Amino acid sequence: MAISILNWSSLSAQERRQALRRPAQQNSTAFQEQVREIISDVRTRGDSALLEFTRRFDGVALTAIEVSAAEFAAAETALNTEQRQAIDRAIANVRRFHEAQVGTPLRVETEPGVVCERQFRPIDAVGLYVPAGVAPLPSAAIMLAVPARIAGCPTRIICTPPRRDGTAAPAVLTIANLCGVRRVFKIGGAQAIAAMAYGTQSVPKVDKILGPGNSWVTAAKLLVANDPDGAALDLPAGPSEVLVIADAMARPEFVAADLLAQAEHSADAQVVFVTTSSALAEATATQVETQMQKLGRADTLRKSIEHARLFVVDTLDTAIELSNAYAPEHLILQVANARDWLPKVRNAGSVFLGAWTPETMGDYCSGTNHVLPTYGFARAYSGLSLHDFVKRMTVQELTSDGLRELGPTAITLAALEGLDAHANAVRVRLAHLDREPA
Repeated sequence: MAISILNWSSLSAQERRQALRRPAQQNSTAFQEQVREIISDVRTRGDSALLEFTRRFDGVALTAIEVSAAEFAAAETALNTEQRQAIDRAIANVRRFHEAQVGTPLRVETEPGVVCERQFRPIDAVGLYVPAGVAPLPSAAIMLAVPARIAGCPTRIICTPPRRDGTAAPAVLTIANLCGVRRVFKIGGAQAIAAMAYGTQSVPKVDKILGPGNSWVTAAKLLVANDPDGAALDLPAGPSEVLVIADAMARPEFVAADLLAQAEHSADAQVVFVTTSSALAEATATQVETQMQKLGRADTLRKSIEHARLFVVDTLDTAIELSNAYAPEHLILQVANARDWLPKVRNAGSVFLGAWTPETMGDYCSGTNHVLPTYGFARAYSGLSLHDFVKRMTVQELTSDGLRELGPTAITLAALEGLDAHANAVRVRLAHLDREPA
């Protein structure tokens, strides 16, 4: 299967927009109604609905939704030493990076007698969704459970789809235990989101749901976030994606490997390659085909590569402009002096600099968070961080002298808006101060 190479300068504005269009997502009226029905059923029937949906969608007949102590214990012995050490090292790096994000309370005296502050509080209850589509994603458990623990969220639960044998992935359970998450539920999809948003007989209701997922999970998160009785979401996301920018000095085998690493996530994942070198574009297309023959998940890779885009541009400046327009989840800069180009990057979930920084490292163990905005949402959203697990609360305190000086300004502004009661709340206090002896 040959991948077509497009010359960016020869495309019209409309052709460029079309070439950068992502694969269509399930968003039909019928699909949305199906998700609503799942949510409604879980709200009405609770655990019974969860068990039924697990049989229907996952092909697993569970007798209990929550992971038992025995299952946690069995998970501890299911991993070998190398696997456990890899998990420990990844957790340590993610912890270091997120601990550095702990905010410092802010206190500013905006004028004499007027103090404004910003303080931080953990979200009371968070639900962490760990996908298990083609395979379980224990790395997602690390990215969610580590910052939730650092933030100090009192209630932390994980929902993850069960395996065929009815158990949760041992690596996910090991990570949950290491990160202090004591309650894990074997449910996935829209039904898991509904359970966390509204609570069931077994699953506690949470205030915010975090974590990646497929179109069903994303649709459910958006729906419950729009319901005052539901739960907030972390960020909107869709299928995974990567955009690689490379110059003539880049190695085609590196570029191809990065494209395929992202393509294997799902059939609707998208990979984009932008280069100033026609020769590199052709060599990379060949490498994609060569490497793909040696990898697993052949069906997924071939379907995903159908959405691949390879562009040849005149300059690296044009390549950066193209990337900013696309706003990728992951951006890899395989160019000389890659850091020099970083200031020009405006829209990207996470950036990987240089030939020796494959996106895989961010997925697993470098320390940054891999829960990122996709489908162009990087234009306005940031990737997951410690701040997504805390609330930033402002505080203000005025002395009597501060109110005397600043109060008249508030009265004037309230009058401009026609809000007499607002002005009155200040005016009665000023009148009281005027009556006090000096």
